[in-house]
Parts: sequence; structure tokens; C-alpha cells
Amino acid sequence: KPPRIHRIGGKRWKTLRKKTERVIEEMTTELLELYASRQTVNGHAFSEDTRWQLEMESAFLYDDTPDQRKAAEAVKKDMEAPRPMDRLVCGDVGYGKTEIAIRAAFKAVQDGKQVAVLAPTTILVEQHRHSFGERLADYPVRVGSLSRFQNGKQQKKVLAELAGGETDIVIGTHRLLSEDVVFKNLGLLIVDEEQRFGVKHKEKLKKLKSSIDVLTLSATPIPRTLYLSLSGVRDLSLIRTPPRNRMPIFTNVIPWTDQLLAEALYRELDRGGQAFFLHNRIDTIYTVAGEIRELIPEARIGIAHGQMAGGELDKIMRDFVDGEIDILVCSSIIENGLDVPNANTLIVDRADRFGLSQLYQIRGRVGRSDRRAYCYLLVPNDVNEDAERRLRVLEQYTELGAGYSVAMRDLELRGAGNLLGADQSGFASQIGLDAYMRLLRKTVKRIEKGEAEIEWPVPDVTMAGAALFPDQYVPDSHQKLHLYRRLSKAETQTEIEALRDELSDRYGRLPDEVKRLLDAAEIRTLGKLLGLERVIVREDWARLSFREGVVPKIANLEGPMRERQVSMEVLRVHPLSIKLTREGFEPMIEVVVLALSALCASRDKAA
Repeated sequence: KPPRIHRIGGKRWKTLRKKTERVIEEMTTELLELYASRQTVNGHAFSEDTRWQLEMESAFLYDDTPDQRKAAEAVKKDMEAPRPMDRLVCGDVGYGKTEIAIRAAFKAVQDGKQVAVLAPTTILVEQHRHSFGERLADYPVRVGSLSRFQNGKQQKKVLAELAGGETDIVIGTHRLLSEDVVFKNLGLLIVDEEQRFGVKHKEKLKKLKSSIDVLTLSATPIPRTLYLSLSGVRDLSLIRTPPRNRMPIFTNVIPWTDQLLAEALYRELDRGGQAFFLHNRIDTIYTVAGEIRELIPEARIGIAHGQMAGGELDKIMRDFVDGEIDILVCSSIIENGLDVPNANTLIVDRADRFGLSQLYQIRGRVGRSDRRAYCYLLVPNDVNEDAERRLRVLEQYTELGAGYSVAMRDLELRGAGNLLGADQSGFASQIGLDAYMRLLRKTVKRIEKGEAEIEWPVPDVTMAGAALFPDQYVPDSHQKLHLYRRLSKAETQTEIEALRDELSDRYGRLPDEVKRLLDAAEIRTLGKLLGLERVIVREDWARLSFREGVVPKIANLEGPMRERQVSMEVLRVHPLSIKLTREGFEPMIEVVVLALSALCASRDKAA
């Protein structure tokens, strides 16, 4: 839903902007305090790679992709620094994030530290336990797990071993965040798919994070996580190189028809493969499984959902992994962690009810081998426009390693809202994501500097002559719109000058209309910093009117103006208004830009 258009400077806009600034300030202060404290706290500087570390890494069955190698080195370098690590590794499912986590965990254990691996589902916990255990089997490392698959007696044993330091690596669901979980010497926290945890879990995570190294793994980070990484609050590593022989997933948004479903499922079974059918309503999942059984009577069908008893769910999953089940009718419990290379058809019922990043994650359950994989997103005929737009993104991004791109589109489409806190909707959708992001950036800067800065509105600029990009200079209308957008978002004189150079380079000598447009943008940018209310530029004179209470050092203008044969006259003292009159030949608009630059320079020196 696009934001409502408000008149800039109007009462409604000012009220909404003030509210948004207040909310952003509250969120950002809390978050930046956490990250600032992490910068000042001395963490544990881990040792450089040992012979065992190099030996374990070289035993990896696959060749590291260039991105994977780069990410692994960045993680280890962070760990060797005294400042606590906080790195996000973003890469598609099956792109080697788990291997990076195993290497980091092994490095930590060799320094006598314990490692906690937090995963969102019991299925993923079991898979990680298997992966970590298998990779580290040749070394004296004890890997344990904590989830609802274990009974009370087993859980007590794991807790005692953790507290006594007997368990080196523990892998668990949010159960790891419970009060009764005590570590003897925790040094590294690995969080897999952070966006799958609830608000309360994240609050507990914050407390855990303050002085230990943290590694976060994600295929499609939520807008908040992504923004923190893009803005430099968190370090970011991208793994975009696919494993060898991996193929894009054919994705299609279609309505439910029995014929099409039967064709899709038979095609998969005929090539000896398996399929997922995702139906996310537990009260009707058995009915849907019956319908699939009628369509494909010879198929072996299993059912899996989160409300099943731990032992029963575990058996179903193992049977599917072992090829004892042909079609798994399941809830979104499969979203994280089920690795079945032989399953290469996925059908998602009522795909319009899922979020974009969640669907992308679910789609990653197939296409994990060198076979072509198929994903069918079933929607009703009357699907709403927003949902359809979201689903078309998945049709568009079928190329390998698109998780980061999908997350970026999610950031744009969602209008995100409270990017830093628990609430995922609200003010950004009201004022627009661009305006929200600008306010967020400014608030972060202000809090980091620890000072309150008065922000004036953009001054009103009146000038003679057209100020635009003429058709003959920039013929492409889309490109022209993009340039206007860039100019409107420019916040510094440096950005405008960079655009000026780029235009000269791409389109040739600047026509007068473009020069005026760029000069006017500079006047607005500088005038906003100086507290100007109105600027009038004519052929031979200009008038600069300042806001109430603004007192610039106009004495600093005398030298530069005299050099350019420009006289100055004070028209009004309170609020200040001055007139510049040209006696030479320099264009008046350029004189105004020079005058405002000189005033800004003297202001910065004083500050």
C-alpha cells in the first residue's frame, strides 16, 4: 500500500514526521547502545588457525566456492580480533553456510570455549547435529543437542554436561534460551535463520550477545537484519556462487487444478524422485493428504506437522529422507533444515498467505542436486494484487543465489515499518520507505555523535529560467526519472557535484537548463544547513532571507564577494535578509552557490 501524499511543510506531514522521529529515536537508541557496548567490550581474541584446523578444513568433501572461502576467512579474522564478532553470512540454502559455522565452532572449541548453535526447528537441530557430528568425528569434540525430540531425563543430562563443560558444542531450538541452561565457558553463538525466532527469544538473545562472538546465518534476512548489515552496524558476507552443477528452480504461480497437480507429481515420481506438498493448516492437512492419495493412488504418502509428537515426527522425517515416502504432505515445518536431494518438486497450497522471504526459504527445500527442480505456487483465482506482486518476484528471481536480491525486494515491497524493533509495520508505510530510511540514518548519526542537531526545512528557491533535463539531452524517460530521483535524494554538495561530473561524462557538455537544475539543488542543500527560508535569484541580483533566530557570519562573505565584484546590502536585521548585486560578469546563480558554500565553511570551522 503506497504512503499517503502529504503537502510538504503542512501540519499533517509535520505531525507524522515528528511521531516517526520519536519512535525511530527510541528504537535506535536501545539498539545502538547494544552495538556501541559491543565495540567497547573486550571479547576473547581466538588463536590463529592450528594444524588441526587446517587439516579439518582440507577434509571438506567439496571445493570451497570463492564466496564461501572469502566468508570463512572473514569470520575467522573477526574471531581473532579482541572486539566481539557480529557477522551476518547471507547465502542460499545449500551454498555452504553450515560448513562456515562448523569451521568457526571448531576454532572456538580449540581455545577451550563452548559453542551454542541456535536453530528455529527441531528438524534443523537434528540435521545440524548430524552435520557437526560427522565433520568433527575425528577430533575430541563433544556435540550435543537440546530440543523437544528428547525426553526430560535426556535433557537433564545435556544440561549437566553443559554446566560442567563436558559438552563443547550444543545445538538446540529456543530451548537453549531457557533460564536453566547454564554454560561453563560460552565463547561463540551461531544463530541460524534469526528471523524465525519470536520477539521474546530475541530479547534473550540480546543479553547473550553482549560480550561473545556472534555469527548469524540466513538465506533471506528480514529487512531489519539486512538494513543493519547494509548500514554497517553489522558486518556482512554474501555467498552468491552456487555449488557446481546446481540448476535454477522452475517456478510457476498457478490456480489449483487436479490435472496439473497430477501431472507435476507423476513427472517427479516417474524419474524416481520425491515431492513436497505444503498445506499449512493442520485442521485440514489430513483431508488434503486424502485428496492427493486419490489423485496418485500408487504413491506412498506421509504427513508431517509441528503438533505431532516428537518421536512420530522424527520417524516420518527419517522415512522421507531414506526414500520410504514418495510425497510428504506437510506444514511449513519443512521451511528450515530438511535436506533431501532426491526431492525436486514442491507444491505450495495457498502460497498467497506466505511472506516473500518465507516462500523463498521454502522453495530452497528443492533443487539441492544436479536435477531440474520445480516449484508450483497455488493461488485462488481472486488473489489480491499485493500477494500476486509478491509471488511474481519469485517467478522473476529463479537464478541461483537470489536470496539477497529477494530480501532487497522484500525491503522495498513491504515498506517495512519498524525496521529495528519487534513491530514489522507502521510508520514506514505512512511516510514512505525512502523518507523513513533518511530519518533512520540521521538518527543513527546523531545518537552516535551524542548531540542534538537542529534540522531546518528545505528553503523556497525562486529563479529565472528553466531548470530541468531537456529531452534532447536525456532522451530516455526512465533514465530521466531516475536522475530526478537521485537529485532529490542528494543530501550533500559532494553528491550533487558527483552527479554533475557523471552527467558530463555520460551525456556531454551540460546545457544551461541542467546547470540551473544542479545549482538550484545545491542552493537548497546548503540553504537547509544554514537555516535559509527563501532564496530569490535574478539575472543581476539575489536575495537571501534567513529564518528567525539564525545569525550567520556574513563577515566571511566580504572577501569572496569582493573578488567576484559582488556588493552586499543588509535589507533587514531580524530575521536577517541580505541582497547580493552583481557588478561583474559571473552568473548570479553561481555567485549564490559560492556565497552559501563560504557560509557553510565558516559554520563548520566554528563547530
